[in-house]
Amino acid sequence: MSASTPPNQPIGNLYVVAAPSGAGTSSLVKALMELDAHVTPSVSHTTRAPRGQEMDGREYFFVDDATFDAMTARGEFLEWAHVHGQRYGTSRSAINERIASGLDVILEIDYQGALQIRQLYPEAVLVFILPPSWDELRARLLRRAEDDPSTIELRLQNARDEAAHAHHFDFVIINEMFERALFDLKAIVQAQRLRHAAQKRLRHTTFAALGLNTPHAEPHHGTDHR
Repeated sequence: MSASTPPNQPIGNLYVVAAPSGAGTSSLVKALMELDAHVTPSVSHTTRAPRGQEMDGREYFFVDDATFDAMTARGEFLEWAHVHGQRYGTSRSAINERIASGLDVILEIDYQGALQIRQLYPEAVLVFILPPSWDELRARLLRRAEDDPSTIELRLQNARDEAAHAHHFDFVIINEMFERALFDLKAIVQAQRLRHAAQKRLRHTTFAALGLNTPHAEPHHGTDHR
C-alpha cells in the first residue's frame, strides 16, 4: 500500500472495523466474508480464553501471557492493546502477506488498535459500528449471556468511551437492522475497490489499452483574444 508500489503489482485493501462489545461487529464481518470470497480475515492473538464454539486459529490465536510477551518483544505485532483486562495483538506478517497477494484484509479490533493501524497504513479504511442506543446494547449483551452483570456494566462503560472516538474513523455504520448494516458495509468495501488508484492497479491492462497509464499534460485551451 505504498506510493512506490508499481501499478501492476497486486495489492489488496485493508479494512479496519471497530465497535463497542455487543454492537454486532463479528456477525457483520462474518456475513460479509460469506458473501465476498475476496475479503479475508486477519486472525488476532489474544490472552483471553476461548468462548463458546471459538477455535484456535479461526476466531483468534489463543496464547498465554508469556507467549504474548515474547511476540511483543520480537516486534511481531503491528498493534496490540489491553481490552477488558486481556491483551489482543495483530500479526504484522499475516497482514502484509495477504495484502501483497491481492486479497482484501479485514481487521476486527478495538479503536485503539485501529488508530495505530492508521499510522502504519495511511490508506487503510476505518469503519466504526455503533448500536442504535445504549439500552439496545445492554439488551444485546444480556441476550448473549456470556458475562456476569458486573462485566456487562464494565462493557457498557467502556462502550461510551469507545464511541467517543468514532469521529476518527472514515465511516460509521449504525447497526439497528442487521441487513441494512451489512448492505452498508458491503457498499464501503465495493466503493474502495472502485477508487481510481485501485482500478488502475487491478485493471492495468484495460487502462493501458485505453491509453490511460501515462500521465497527461493539462489540456491547453489557448488564449482568449476576445
